[in-house]
Amino acid sequence: MVISRKIQLRLNVFFATVAVLLITFFSMYEMGYLDELLTVLAKDNYIFYWMLLVGFLAEIVAGSMGMGYGVICTTTLLFIGIPPHAVSASIHSAESFTTAAGSISHIRLKNVSKSLVKKLAVPAVIGAVIGAVSLTYLGEYYSKITKTVISFYTLYLGIQILSNAFKEKQDKKLKRKTNLTRLGVIGGFIDSFAGGGWGPLVTGTLIRNSFTPRFAVGSSTVAKFVLTLTAAITFIFTLGIQHWNIILGLLIGGIITAPFSAMLTAKLPVKSMFVVIGTLVIIMSSITIYKSVF
Repeated sequence: MVISRKIQLRLNVFFATVAVLLITFFSMYEMGYLDELLTVLAKDNYIFYWMLLVGFLAEIVAGSMGMGYGVICTTTLLFIGIPPHAVSASIHSAESFTTAAGSISHIRLKNVSKSLVKKLAVPAVIGAVIGAVSLTYLGEYYSKITKTVISFYTLYLGIQILSNAFKEKQDKKLKRKTNLTRLGVIGGFIDSFAGGGWGPLVTGTLIRNSFTPRFAVGSSTVAKFVLTLTAAITFIFTLGIQHWNIILGLLIGGIITAPFSAMLTAKLPVKSMFVVIGTLVIIMSSITIYKSVF
């Protein structure tokens, strides 16, 4: 019953999105603007269509593994040469919509602890603003160094993802004390600066410290939405709206996949996905580091 309600909510978002896209498509066709639209979408070596594929695949991974959207998108965008500040700005702009849908789903399913969200979200907002402003400056003036640092971070996350495939389930322990304020600030900063990492760091820490998984994931998702929206707005004020074709591709790709990711969760071999995704992130991050250094 719980899964069906979650899928139904995502299907509603999916059908609404498809309806808007179809109406837009036929309206532009009737007005004679379709050829111009296709020409615009073909800019920058058809990057819109590539981002459509990346958003599609990243959402499948995130839906089945509970993390990985930002890591996959960041690694891919850095790999194809997008500047670090544009990478994070694009990802957070697209994620503002996908995390909103996820947050609504968790709230309706009563997976959210208001007190936990508050303790995470407030410091996360502070961290997100600091991270976005720092990346705007460093990404513009020290792009090569910033790209290398972020690539090392995604390499570390790739190793973490890969190691998850070989971890045995741990027995439940007594809840360890967690400094939620510090966790929120650091998580918000890293996610905003590096384009991803909130899930592995914050959600992973909460679960490892024996918070109830249901509330850890739900509350972390809502807090992630708040920091994502904050980061996106900060980037708009500092950078303006850039690379809209990347944002649109990631957004549409993620929304198309979202209704089905919950259904795929029970069917996909998660352990094998950890191996494949972890290995892919490690390889792409290593190549990006090599290009940046040499």
